[in-house]
Amino acid sequence: MNVESNKDAALSDRAGEGSIAPFDAPAVPRRGYAYVAIAAILWAASGTSAKFLFQSGVSTYQVLQARVSLGVVILFLWLWWKSRSSLKISARDIPYFAVLGVVGLAMVQFTYLYTISKIQVAAAILMEYLSPICVALYVIAVERERPGLRRIAAIAGAACGCYLVVGGYNLSLLALNREGIIGGICSAVAFAFYSLYGEKGMRRYDPWTVLFFALFFATVFWNSVHTPFEFARRSYTLTESFLLAYIIIFGTVAFSLYFKGISLIRSTRASIVATLEPITAAAISYFFLGESLEPLQLAGAALVILSVVLLQVKKEYDAETPDLIRTRCKAPSETL
Repeated sequence: MNVESNKDAALSDRAGEGSIAPFDAPAVPRRGYAYVAIAAILWAASGTSAKFLFQSGVSTYQVLQARVSLGVVILFLWLWWKSRSSLKISARDIPYFAVLGVVGLAMVQFTYLYTISKIQVAAAILMEYLSPICVALYVIAVERERPGLRRIAAIAGAACGCYLVVGGYNLSLLALNREGIIGGICSAVAFAFYSLYGEKGMRRYDPWTVLFFALFFATVFWNSVHTPFEFARRSYTLTESFLLAYIIIFGTVAFSLYFKGISLIRSTRASIVATLEPITAAAISYFFLGESLEPLQLAGAALVILSVVLLQVKKEYDAETPDLIRTRCKAPSETL
């Protein structure tokens, strides 16, 4: 299997650089990009909603507990109805899912929401979306893959575009809350880890399975290190209830779509497409909150969109997507 993987990876690298399509590496499906783009749109309003809740007196831990605890219940009921086989895993893979749930999902949500509670939403989004760079560095340094010039250009374009679209040039980053800056850097690393480690699990399991057990262990973690189900002991206004419901329901859908996208196009591509989130957040602020957009912000939005389009201008061929690996190896013997 190692020989086949190396061969397929090499073929994928050459295809990514623009050579002829390898015989055994199908084209990367475009619907994977669509899944991640929809996830980014659904995530866009979460930051502003969470900021409103924090300013209303709801704590970071209450939002976190509600998001994972109720999210895992909703997902369980959905899978019990639609695909009960997705609720089964091998006992030997429990440590993998525990790490993904705690170090991955729980920390992604905590670091992002914690950063929002300390600094501006725009700055928090900017710092989290340094994650494509983290993913690319890991792939190059550890997995010894060559992303190709187009993908490197897309990563650079997306990072610069995010900086512009959130108005990074107006943010006095050195004057921001130090805890917020540290939280933002950690959110980028956590999101990169969640993407890469989740991709590993999807080589064996369906994305629904990987997300469900990640949510399950995140729920166990947050209700163990903090007062269990503290979020349920607080009374909420109608507006707070609506915003919390949005974060729980559509946040879970967004994470599901993100994993579905990774399964089809891999982490390096998915993390770039996810940078559409700050563009959507800026658009929501413009159309619904009456905020203005400066020329540099519009240029940043165009740069991010161009970066995403750049990934799809020419067909890419990749034999190592989790979706294809699951098809080739239905029952691998090694532990995750």
